[in-house]
Amino acid sequence: MKKKEFVTQDLLSKIYQQTTPGPRRLPPERQLAEEYGVSRSTIREALEKLVNIGVVRIVQGSGTWINEQARANPLVYNSITEKRFDQIRYRMISLHKKRPDRAAQQIFGIDEESFIWHFCRLRYVDDAPVQLEISSMPVAEFPDLNQQAIERSIQQYVLSKGLTISHMLTTYRAVSVNREQAAILGCKKGSPAMHITNRGILDGGQVFEVSDIIDINYNCTYVIPYNRDNLTWRQNQGV
Repeated sequence: MKKKEFVTQDLLSKIYQQTTPGPRRLPPERQLAEEYGVSRSTIREALEKLVNIGVVRIVQGSGTWINEQARANPLVYNSITEKRFDQIRYRMISLHKKRPDRAAQQIFGIDEESFIWHFCRLRYVDDAPVQLEISSMPVAEFPDLNQQAIERSIQQYVLSKGLTISHMLTTYRAVSVNREQAAILGCKKGSPAMHITNRGILDGGQVFEVSDIIDINYNCTYVIPYNRDNLTWRQNQGV
C-alpha cells in the first residue's frame, strides 16, 4: 500500500475509533508527518482525500476539524467519489435509440414497442481514461437526453426533471479487459479491471438507468456498523 493510502486509512480508522463527543481536530501536519515518518506533502495528500470524502474540513489558521455528522453515519467512498468534479470529465462515444430486449423490458417496466436510450461514454479522472460505461435509460421518461447531459452528470440530469433518486444497486466483479475495451481505454488486453453493474432507482421504485462499467483503476473503502444480526442469521441457516 502506498504511504498516502496507508496514512489515509489509518487516520480514518482513528477518527472512527474515537467516541469523545464535541468538536475535535487532527494534530498539525508537522506532528502527523513525524508520527508516520513521511513528508508533509504526503500528509497533505492524505488530508485532501479525507476532505474530498467529507470526513474532515480544513479551516485556515485553525487546523483540520473532524466532521462529526459524517462520523456518525456509514461511509462508502471509491476511486471516483473521492474526486472533485473538476477532476472528472466524460467523453460520449455513442448515443442511439433501440427497442428493449426482454431483460430491459423487465428492468424498466416497459413493453417491446417502447424505446430505450443506449449510450457509451468514457470517464476521465485527472485527464486519464479509467472507466468505460455502457448505459440504458427509458426514452419515455427522458425524451431529451443528449450529449451535453451525458458528458456532465446523469444524476444531475435526472434531478433536473424534478425526480428524486432513492437508491443505487451496485455489483462488483473482477475481470480482465478485452481487446475492444483495451483499445478504448488505452491499456493492455488482459489488464485487471473491475466490472461494475449499477441500477439507479427513483422514489417509488422505478429504475431510471442501468449501467455496465469497466474500471481499470478501481478501489473502494467502506466504514459501516457491524451487523451482528446478519452474522447470527447466516450462522443459523441450515441448523
